[in-house]
Amino acid sequence: MARHEGTERRGDASSGGLRRLGEWCARHFVIVIVAWVVAIGVLQTLNHLHGGEYVDNFSLSDVQAQKGLDVLKQHDPQAGGYNAQIVMHDDKSLTSLGSQISSTVADLQKLPHVLSVQNPLEVTSSKVGPLSSDGKTAYITIRFDRQPALLGDSYLDGVDNAVQPLRKAGADVEYGGTLGELARPVGNDRLSEGVGFVVAIIVLLIGFGSVIAAGVPLVTALIGVVGGLACLGLFAAAFTFATVSPTLATMIGLGVGIDYALFLLTRHRQGLMDGADPVRAAGHAAATSGRAVLVSGTTVIVALMGLWVSGVSFIGKLGVAATITVVSAVLGALTLVPALLGLIGRNVDRWHVRRPVAEAEAEGDTSQGTWHRYAKRVERHPLRYLAAGIVTVAVLAIPVFSIQLGHIGDGADPTSFTDRRAFDLMTDAFGAGSNGPLTIVVDQTGVPDSQRSQLDSKTQKALDNESGTSFVSPLTPTHDGDVLVGTVYSSVSPQNQDTTDLVNRLYDHALPDAASGTNAKGYVTGTTATQVDFRDIVSERLPLIIAVVVALAFLIILAVFRGLLVAVKAAVLNVLSIAASYGVVVAVFQWGWGGPALGVHGKVPIESYVPMMMFAIIFGLSMDYEIFLLSRVREAWLHTGDAKDSVAHALEITARVITCAALIMVSVFAAFIINDKIVVKMLGLGLAVSVLIDASVVRLLMVPAVMTLLGKHAWWTPRWLDKILPHIDTEGSGETLDATAATTRQAPPP
Repeated sequence: MARHEGTERRGDASSGGLRRLGEWCARHFVIVIVAWVVAIGVLQTLNHLHGGEYVDNFSLSDVQAQKGLDVLKQHDPQAGGYNAQIVMHDDKSLTSLGSQISSTVADLQKLPHVLSVQNPLEVTSSKVGPLSSDGKTAYITIRFDRQPALLGDSYLDGVDNAVQPLRKAGADVEYGGTLGELARPVGNDRLSEGVGFVVAIIVLLIGFGSVIAAGVPLVTALIGVVGGLACLGLFAAAFTFATVSPTLATMIGLGVGIDYALFLLTRHRQGLMDGADPVRAAGHAAATSGRAVLVSGTTVIVALMGLWVSGVSFIGKLGVAATITVVSAVLGALTLVPALLGLIGRNVDRWHVRRPVAEAEAEGDTSQGTWHRYAKRVERHPLRYLAAGIVTVAVLAIPVFSIQLGHIGDGADPTSFTDRRAFDLMTDAFGAGSNGPLTIVVDQTGVPDSQRSQLDSKTQKALDNESGTSFVSPLTPTHDGDVLVGTVYSSVSPQNQDTTDLVNRLYDHALPDAASGTNAKGYVTGTTATQVDFRDIVSERLPLIIAVVVALAFLIILAVFRGLLVAVKAAVLNVLSIAASYGVVVAVFQWGWGGPALGVHGKVPIESYVPMMMFAIIFGLSMDYEIFLLSRVREAWLHTGDAKDSVAHALEITARVITCAALIMVSVFAAFIINDKIVVKMLGLGLAVSVLIDASVVRLLMVPAVMTLLGKHAWWTPRWLDKILPHIDTEGSGETLDATAATTRQAPPP
């Protein structure tokens, strides 16, 4: 037992800082609470005055679509901008509105950042527009010198004024493409937050009985999120963050904020029930569960920062956005929670709806408790429970083998969005492919004049013979004659896998084959081609992200628990639970098993960056329960030396907290399914399902079974590795709560 005693001494020394911090915050609660209120007020004011906006703008400099756009900009600046459509429809005929259309085009041309505006009545009508054969639908193509999404909401005022003559004449006018995205209503997460909070209150009241105790995690989590979002807004003034960033940060911040506060609160209340005074109980909670929160938060942050391995700043910044609220959640748990506990004192259970409980199911002997009996059953039949968990996860993961990454098109959005209505008008009049034209760019700068005619002919023939197209326009040279430009329309919508295959065939085969024997280089550019390139990059780098995040988490678990097999087990089981959540997302959205019920129109591909985001977030969040459970297992093992009974003991005292925390986090994530953005729906459902699987099937079934089977071997580490690993004590295994001494030094209030 010398090894255990040595570890306890290290834990005693290393946990002093957190204990002193917790006790100081509990004792000087007025200072801490005022400091938080002032800090939140200052951050909110600064954000209101200087905060930035969130826009969906990113560039991929090394992809072929961007290179093609750069070539086009160099040789024909007006043709190389960013285009958007204003779609018009009149049940009679748009040709009778010629003066209104001309007026609109002239006013649009006067707007800043506009390179060119195409009048649909001045262009020969074709199969794909800009004027339908019946004359009832047409679209104005606008080219901007920068992404419309970066122009700000106020820019729409000028567009609205320009199209006003058409609307007064009775025509339906909708904004398509990137201009339509700019016109989308600003998302409001308050309803989702409200639903999550209501469910959290119910779970906490049922799980722990105390009214005040139910409010502490919610208050601290909300304050942490408000502060984190204010910081994110200030960052957005200097850096470009996607529109989904604040929603993602809110989801993660609320989830981990409630969990972290709950972990400390549970330990604190158990200390009060054991007879300690509030200040000492708060310090003990900070030194034990607070240490687990610190390690868990670090693991979540490391997993989120692993997204930068993708090499795409758009994705890396989403990780940064979530990290900001995780940091604020950790700070809130370690400072604001002890302060509130010091303020509340012994009144934490003054109002209750049932007999208050904390870690144990009953005071004194818990041998007859539900979780104790369940823990002993797992200990007696570990193989049975492990097999049940594996079968459950395997079945849920089946759909993942058919996953199709892509971009969710406007056709899946709610009809309240103008870009969705523009999509439908374009589809009805010109076919689904008209919503995602593919611009063909052939750079023939290095081709002699004598060979250019043949190159033009071969390229045109290759494009005409390509399958999966509905229309191919003739290739036309730029003003300097060095670049050929044409347009290809897919026979299906931009989000369809066939369109993705078409883009890849054009770039990989059709254009190179046509240019063979010359120095010409062909590109497929435009919004749809850029989205395909983005998908390909994400698909290529997803395995790397998985490998890096798993490796980092493995090293953290190994350093924290000093058990090689424990770290391997954590990595493997987390990957299995994530695969199961992937499967559910694929079945619901891609297979259409429930998509309509969630407000999704038809079957949609999985947004290309969602699996990457889900993996980093879920892998990090799963460590909350992993560390919380394993730290208690290790704590019991260090004191008793009985590896198997330590598992049952830890499960018995943590199952209630893990279950309640998981239900709260599931409710917080699931509440965001009502968000209008399909990407947010995907993330909300995926994260909710993953936490549910992780906390039930994995944490309460597979982990105890595996730990029981491994026994003392779970904590084995080679001697050479043990010497180089840092000593990190998550739950302060050397920490003890001397209730008698505590009450002697500071008598509790009457």
